[in-house]
Amino acid sequence: MRVAMYYRNDDVRIEERPIPDIGPGELLVKVMASGICGSDIMEWYRMKKAPLVLGHEIAGTVVAVGDGVDAWHPGDRVFVSHHIPCNTCRYCLSGCHTACETLHGGNYDPGGFAEYLRVPRLNVDRGTFLLPGNVSFAAGAMIEPLACVVRGQRLARLQPGQSALILGSGISGILHVMLARATGAGNIMATDISAYRRDQAARLGADAVADARDDIPAWVRQVNEGRLADLVIVCAGAPAAFVQSLQCVDRGGTILCFATTAPGIDLAVPINDFWRNEIKIMPSYGNSPQDAVTAIELIRLGRVPVERMITHRLPLTEAQRGFRLVADGGEGLKVILLPHGQG
Repeated sequence: MRVAMYYRNDDVRIEERPIPDIGPGELLVKVMASGICGSDIMEWYRMKKAPLVLGHEIAGTVVAVGDGVDAWHPGDRVFVSHHIPCNTCRYCLSGCHTACETLHGGNYDPGGFAEYLRVPRLNVDRGTFLLPGNVSFAAGAMIEPLACVVRGQRLARLQPGQSALILGSGISGILHVMLARATGAGNIMATDISAYRRDQAARLGADAVADARDDIPAWVRQVNEGRLADLVIVCAGAPAAFVQSLQCVDRGGTILCFATTAPGIDLAVPINDFWRNEIKIMPSYGNSPQDAVTAIELIRLGRVPVERMITHRLPLTEAQRGFRLVADGGEGLKVILLPHGQG
């Protein structure tokens, strides 16, 4: 089978490797659609493990089942989660599924940028979901990123009517815009340095957009009835975005660090101001199985129309072009690879 082997952002090669063998309790899935994530292009994170086959946002068709698998059959259309919690450790039992050691240690083989992949037993048991009939494979590849956004807003407890400011209008930022709109948030504001991405944020649900290089705290007050934001979601890895978030959150509000910086970068927090005004700072990484279920339903019902975000559908052979599109951050939102030519 063909795979897209990652060496670095500007060196993604189409190579051949055997179709994985499956064992008891496992599945072989034909990958029909696989999304390129912003985390796939973080070279500081990816190159230390390269060369490898990336891709963790997939939808496809079951082609073979291992001994003991009764819930799935060849021909089933599925979404498969790549990282799965054990659901039994102290972290899972306290609701902190993405702190689970099992979640950080698992994945499917070899990765989503391949024609076929092996789904390990644990992922079959609690990370494989039936794709609804009205959801395309390309939309199915959006379940994982939407599930991460669902988790972030769930933990941040965004309530109907509250204002939300999204700093960074890439894929994650616009998914936050769309989910906030779907769940009844009040004033939804978004920023980015790219005019194209600001336009897309407005097209997909933001009430107001601004250039991230402007005086954003003053702008927020201007468009938000004189108040700062109830929830500020950082979806850009630039340190300036994190500093900006500290200046834009209202009393009693929350800062959700959805993005991360490169290692070794610290954030100076005005502890006294935040202490007096009950401001919270929290991160969010990944998702849990319950978030995936919610994401599937939101897509199935059309509440979050993820296909409107897909700007490029490319064959696997054009994986290098796809990585370049995502890394350059130009006029494009979501890039989906179609290993078998349709999705």
